[in-house]
Amino acid sequence: MSSVLGTYARKAISFTEGKGSYLFATNGDKYLDFVQGIATNVLGHCHEHLVKTIQEQSEKLWHVSNAFVIPEQERLAKRLTDNTFADFVCFQNSGTEATEASIKIARKYFHKIGKPEKNRILTFQGAFHGRTLAALFAANNPKHTEGFGPKVDGFDQVPFADEKALKKAINKNTAAIMVETIMGEGGIKVVPDFCIKGLRELCDERDILLILDEVQCAYRTGNFFAFEKSGINPDIVPIAKGIGGGFPLGACLVNKKVSVGMTPGTHGSTFGGNPLAMAVGNAVLDVIFKKGFLENVKEKGKYFDQGLNKIKDKYPKIIGEIRGIGLITGLRMLVDNVEFIKKLMDHKMLTIKAEENVIRLFPPLIVNNNELDEAIEKIEKVCKEMS
Repeated sequence: MSSVLGTYARKAISFTEGKGSYLFATNGDKYLDFVQGIATNVLGHCHEHLVKTIQEQSEKLWHVSNAFVIPEQERLAKRLTDNTFADFVCFQNSGTEATEASIKIARKYFHKIGKPEKNRILTFQGAFHGRTLAALFAANNPKHTEGFGPKVDGFDQVPFADEKALKKAINKNTAAIMVETIMGEGGIKVVPDFCIKGLRELCDERDILLILDEVQCAYRTGNFFAFEKSGINPDIVPIAKGIGGGFPLGACLVNKKVSVGMTPGTHGSTFGGNPLAMAVGNAVLDVIFKKGFLENVKEKGKYFDQGLNKIKDKYPKIIGEIRGIGLITGLRMLVDNVEFIKKLMDHKMLTIKAEENVIRLFPPLIVNNNELDEAIEKIEKVCKEMS
């Protein structure tokens, strides 16, 4: 019997090593990995630049307290702010911590400017913002919150894409609207650009903040952040997963306006922003910022999308919809997604499920067309088997 607490329904398989888009099991089998740690290993397994960076930094310094200036942290923060809407960055260890920081920053802002009654966050049904208590009840999915009461207060929820309900839910206590730019666990549902623009306009009109959760989709769409193509600037953006390339790293990006309440002692993290994590975060950016890299992600995303749509057209009773942008992709299935995932695994391809009977596909951003073709071939084989 395992001594690991049973909070995961783990598949009976283990891996000894990984390289790029592939994982190698203990029995020697080779798997095409389109889970990648759930959208986390954006540069694949054991990317040589990340490996070298970790080796070099591990011989110098792993961890010091945030009571001191950490040069690697200063550098990563500057690179993030220079290339985004943000003026400041707060480093964390995970996505849920970044979400928690976002909630705190939004509430603290209004408290600081003399409007403490504005302390509630509006969220959307089907969202996922993490596993801490506040994050759980922000999303308020009964499957995740059952047994964890009493409910954490401070959140109001409306149906996804219901503009009328959203406007009706805003009141004098509303501090912010928080939404995933692309809903990951909710089924790879992309919030359209016109909706993002509409949310920004609504927030400006009602004196509330806009929080765009990009924990799962940052770096993956071919833009640095998914919201960028909408042409707006949010107030707060929590990120994690891919920004560390597989190393635990999260961050909360904020503009100058909302940062005013976050003074010494208002927030902290023992491990957040440590030299080792910061070195890896900078190494990921070294690759992401190479000329043409993100544009190449867009091109590979289009290539993959075209191939998947051909399968959808060929098997319209198996695949109902192709969702996503760039290399964050969802297949809404018309057959059982769990069974489809199991059959893909039999064909040595790893994927992961989401809500709305969706299969999520997260190839690394360094994936090549041959590997995308391999994925398309395996998906088509399973479609044929289930027809």
